[in-house]
Amino acid sequence: MVKFGSIFVGLFVLAESVVAYASDVPPEVPKSWTAKNSVQFALLNSPDSRVAKQRMEMAAATVAQARSGYYPNVDISAQYGQTNNPMYSFGNILNQGAFTPDINFNDPGRTDDLIVRAGVEYRFYNGGRDQAGVEAAEAGFAGSGADKESVLARLAFEAVRSFQSIVQAQEMLEARKTSLAAIQASIGVARARYAAGDLLTTDLLNLEVQESRASENLILAEHRLELSKKVFLNLLGLKDGTVQIASTEEYLQEVPAERGYQKRSELQSLIHAEEAANARLRMAQGGNLPTIDGFASYQYEKGWVMDGNGDSWMAGVKVNYRLFEGYKTSADVTSAMAALATVREERKKAELGMDLEVKQADLNYRQSIQRLQVTRKMVEQARESARLSRTRFKEGVILSSDLIDVEMRLTDALMRQTVAKVNIKVALADLRRAMGLTQFCEDTEVQ
Repeated sequence: MVKFGSIFVGLFVLAESVVAYASDVPPEVPKSWTAKNSVQFALLNSPDSRVAKQRMEMAAATVAQARSGYYPNVDISAQYGQTNNPMYSFGNILNQGAFTPDINFNDPGRTDDLIVRAGVEYRFYNGGRDQAGVEAAEAGFAGSGADKESVLARLAFEAVRSFQSIVQAQEMLEARKTSLAAIQASIGVARARYAAGDLLTTDLLNLEVQESRASENLILAEHRLELSKKVFLNLLGLKDGTVQIASTEEYLQEVPAERGYQKRSELQSLIHAEEAANARLRMAQGGNLPTIDGFASYQYEKGWVMDGNGDSWMAGVKVNYRLFEGYKTSADVTSAMAALATVREERKKAELGMDLEVKQADLNYRQSIQRLQVTRKMVEQARESARLSRTRFKEGVILSSDLIDVEMRLTDALMRQTVAKVNIKVALADLRRAMGLTQFCEDTEVQ
């Protein structure tokens, strides 16, 4: 009897075909990017998501193949031939109803025969192997769905991280611009003091060298920003385009209240893999049981040489039991048991790894919050120190080397703060990924 799970898989395959046709149209590229629409676009347009979807369709086809054992085999055939072989000719004469007492059995002569045959075969029982095969395929299909969710979860996290790398690169670029502007302003003051004879040439040269360094760092920051945008577009499945980051965005990711990995799709995939391994073990064990087949056929024959025709039918039940096959079944059972044990150990190992991932992600998130608090205070102190040092340099109280040190510390503090702010969002995204949660509550999924 066909299970409801098999019927569900069949309906899913039909729905998949409809959705697949609709999803062939590329999604519209947003005018400006946010973390949320980056995730949504990546899930719809990335090649990784499309590959995962195709693999799931392959698994659905495997289920359909396994279900074929529930149905009978029906065939129809036709053939025409002539012969003078005594045995075959005599058989043709009997089948066509053309027998007469004067036929020479040793030499009945040439006959022809048109045979039209229809037959049906059905396996009533095969040791539960068909049922186990369907259950294994259905578990594989469910596992493929879990694998797809795993790919999408990783893709969503990478989309958030890539988006945040652009935000970080932009803020670092602004920090470099601010640093260069501050150095240039100090150089203006230094040149005025030098012209007035109040500054040594060495001090002026020190500031000009620092300006060159700041200009070089600005160029590197611009290149990093461009590279971040290219990586972002590549992740979204786009070859080129303009990446405009939304100036303001309400960050919608929620901090999970509890910590756990039970919702991870990787765990669900391993659970389904264990189910499939169990089913394959039952398939192997079914080799020790007999099979029962039913068959029926109808045959019509026509001959023009003897001008006869006739029909016949046949029906019956056949029981097969293999007494010895060179220990193949016992080897299959041993192999299936080992495969099941392997899957169970892999699940244990994976659960340990996922638990560690959650703890590491939680630790990184809490650490990033602490780092942001520290860097905020660092920036406040560095800004005040820079303000005082610029005033003191203008008054000729400190050397240019002291001012350069202060400006470098301010730039370093600004960049550390930028990294800390981005790290919080990336760490939160990684924590949600490690816990098996979507990045945003309204994430668009690839059907």
